[in-house]
Amino acid sequence: GGVSYHDRCFSHEKNAIIIPYRNRLSQLNTFLNHMHPILVRQQINYRIFVIEQVGNSTFNRAMLFNIGFLESLKYDVFDCFIFHDVDLLLENDYNIYDCKNAPSHLSVAVDKFDYKIPYPEIFGGVEVFKKEQFLRINGFSNLFWGWGGEDDDLYARTISKGYIIHRPPESVARYKMNQFKHTTDYFMTKERTRPLSMQTFQELDGLNSIAYFPIRKINYRLYTLLMVNI
Repeated sequence: GGVSYHDRCFSHEKNAIIIPYRNRLSQLNTFLNHMHPILVRQQINYRIFVIEQVGNSTFNRAMLFNIGFLESLKYDVFDCFIFHDVDLLLENDYNIYDCKNAPSHLSVAVDKFDYKIPYPEIFGGVEVFKKEQFLRINGFSNLFWGWGGEDDDLYARTISKGYIIHRPPESVARYKMNQFKHTTDYFMTKERTRPLSMQTFQELDGLNSIAYFPIRKINYRLYTLLMVNI
């Protein structure tokens, strides 16, 4: 589900778009109806994977991204992986969803932040990696339970491997945030994430240490749903 492959493509890459999800159906529907036409106009090959966390454990966005990466490889030989928050809606077709030579941060200018990058080390919202790049950084940390901190940690993991993060111009990389009020389940303060980030051991924590339980896989017309318990 959620597959679009073109014979006449802007790029011959196969792109997996991975979305972490829990209890946001209206936002998901808005995202799918907004993004599919744009991605088709971009003439890229892509498949959308929605990774839904079930069960009672605290939300872990970063783990869902790691799971989406690993599970998507069971469906096809994807070259490029786009890690995308469900609440960000692309405004400019020219912000192309493909891989560059370096990892990319596409959501540079978000309306919530007056279309300015909040701080230089931010690496969240929409991040793009080639397969080998994501494997080299060992994916996201699995230690961030709650909402926040995993993006700054991803920046540190990426820079530590010698990558310079590519960012399109603010005039192109524009997004509208379809806002959702986080519950305490999603929320993690900056004070809580700072010491946790320093304790993250990149070589031991990430893709190579993740544990999860696949529950169900459903191919819907607009996306592939993977339900997991972590």
